[in-house]
Amino acid sequence: MKKSSKLLRPDQYIMSGPAMAAANLTPSNPATFLLLGIPGLEAAHVWISVPVCTMYVAIVVGNGAILLVVATEPALHRPMCYFLCMLAAIDLGASACTLPKLLCIFWFQAREIDAGACLAQMFFIHSLSMMESAVLLAMALDRYVAICAPLRYSSVFTGRLVAKLGVAAVARGALLMSPCPFLIQRLSFCRTNVIPHTYCEHMAVVKLACGDTSMNHAYGLSAALLVIGGDLLFIGLSYFLIVRAVLRLSSREARLKAFGTCSAHLCVILISYTPALFSFFTHRFGHHVAPPVHIILANLYLLFPPLLNPIVYGVRTREIRERVLRPLLYPGKQ
Repeated sequence: MKKSSKLLRPDQYIMSGPAMAAANLTPSNPATFLLLGIPGLEAAHVWISVPVCTMYVAIVVGNGAILLVVATEPALHRPMCYFLCMLAAIDLGASACTLPKLLCIFWFQAREIDAGACLAQMFFIHSLSMMESAVLLAMALDRYVAICAPLRYSSVFTGRLVAKLGVAAVARGALLMSPCPFLIQRLSFCRTNVIPHTYCEHMAVVKLACGDTSMNHAYGLSAALLVIGGDLLFIGLSYFLIVRAVLRLSSREARLKAFGTCSAHLCVILISYTPALFSFFTHRFGHHVAPPVHIILANLYLLFPPLLNPIVYGVRTREIRERVLRPLLYPGKQ
């Protein structure tokens, strides 16, 4: 299948669907794609870039601080904090894959993205999301053992087990998303190479293809159900058992303390899964959702979890909070 370097000019990607189809009728694999940004809000891109850039700086500082604090504070060398470091590293990677390009679109109208870079961005975005889901599941299991079997916690959640869970999370995300670039490469793009999105999301690219895309749809649906559905099922089961065990405690203070240890993780789960599920179902069933609304929420899925995870855990974890505030409250002490 031949490569095509033909690009639609900026004045062409505002044409109607039939006009776009007529602009590039030859089936091909384009050498580059055009990321449109947020359709309908192009005039506001510069203004939208201000909060996006601010959040990106906060993401880098917040998650970098988590990694630094856990690495330098011996009291934080425990399983839950190791999982938090994995979460911070994944969030930094996912942000680096998307936000610099997003800001280039908003600031410089640099919409072009090489086809190979587009496939790489797609792979890393989705594989990192799957890795994050696996880490959240491991954190739920950690809370389950800590509350339901506290006497066995130190013997069950060893450093070796944490390392194995981390490797398993990375391997699962990478293996499940490995077919994605190859499934995209087998498609022909005879309509347009303009992606009405801010990044190379799998279904946004598939919708540009002509011909049979049923395999891509089936693959995307199966992978999402396997990861999101399976992980949420086990997380829900873990917390059902946790709540049942906590309610059996005779002391009210013990119940409050047990719920307090889980509150931060529950907040992170809600922050991570809610926009992901909305974006997933909108692509497949939300045909009446306005494109700007869908794309803004799809970007919040990449912005909010990395932004809020360090804040949630920083507030809820006393050692992290004290270590971060120490240079500010006691400048002479480190």
